[in-house]
Amino acid sequence: MMARDRAVPRRAMLKGAGISLAAGLLSDIEAGAAESEPAAAPIWSAEYWAQKGSVRLYLFRKRMGAPKPGEPPRPVLFLVHGSSNSSRTSYDLRVPGRGEYSMMNVFARYGYDVWTMDHDGYGRSGSSGNNSDFASGVEDLKAAVPVVMRETGRQKLHFYGTSSGGIRAACYVQVEPDRVGRLILGAFTYKGNGAAEIARRRKRIDALRASPRRKRDAAMIRSIFTRDGHPSSYDPAVAEAIIAEEMKFGDSVPSGTYLDMAANLPVVDPGKVLSPVLMTRGEWDGNSSNDDLLDFYRQLPNGDRQFVILPRVAHSAGYSNNRHLLWYAVKNFLAEPAPVAI
Repeated sequence: MMARDRAVPRRAMLKGAGISLAAGLLSDIEAGAAESEPAAAPIWSAEYWAQKGSVRLYLFRKRMGAPKPGEPPRPVLFLVHGSSNSSRTSYDLRVPGRGEYSMMNVFARYGYDVWTMDHDGYGRSGSSGNNSDFASGVEDLKAAVPVVMRETGRQKLHFYGTSSGGIRAACYVQVEPDRVGRLILGAFTYKGNGAAEIARRRKRIDALRASPRRKRDAAMIRSIFTRDGHPSSYDPAVAEAIIAEEMKFGDSVPSGTYLDMAANLPVVDPGKVLSPVLMTRGEWDGNSSNDDLLDFYRQLPNGDRQFVILPRVAHSAGYSNNRHLLWYAVKNFLAEPAPVAI
């Protein structure tokens, strides 16, 4: 399914693409990756820190080859994590023997300078003691973006956020639109109407308000892959790889984004999201409904916008067996040429 605007006639559509397209996309991803940089260039990575008041925030970067003096800056893709897992587990996951799961690796091979960060209270970052709600997430990004700009020489960054990471990214775009190039909202939630997972969270409002952190143990991580009713969308080894990494940081995470999604939606005004936008959702995503997201989509002011439904995908597209469909949609949106001025 694809929502169209008459002003923007060219749109890609993945819904109903069929087995032949799904089988061909992964080879296209691999071919594009091979063409983006010489095969001899290794993926280079580095760690950085941003300061938000007294809290140190962890940033991680990947690209093909180390930066060289005088080279032109590469386009920057900044990946924003969701409510339950930290940045590296979300976007740089290793699942031995199961193929590529690192979105950072994939887009580094496409020629992007790829960054991510742990938000306040997650992973390797420090904690202010707050519940790391969406307002806090905006402050995290406001602290991180100057570091990225300094290190890359780019004044605008592309942003991708999944689940509540998409909401974090969209909240940031509202307040610092001049820092954003293109925006991808994966597994986004607008008002939460018709969403089974949001309904479940609304039943937990009192508990979420009672503590700045919520339990996120191994059982909870496994539940992410079953709650939409389509566990066959994922390889079971993925959940175990996440658990092995995330339990290093303890069995709880901040409760703020869950609370905001239960009690305070909508937190994003689509009329204030001025950048080009790609919205993607899995056809089985229980965090949203088509009607809810299309309501948001129709209000976006920029005519450069796309809405893509990923077939045979539940909420967590980046962890799914069909993650190559997500990469394909994001790659094409980021590489879309500018429209001709009229």
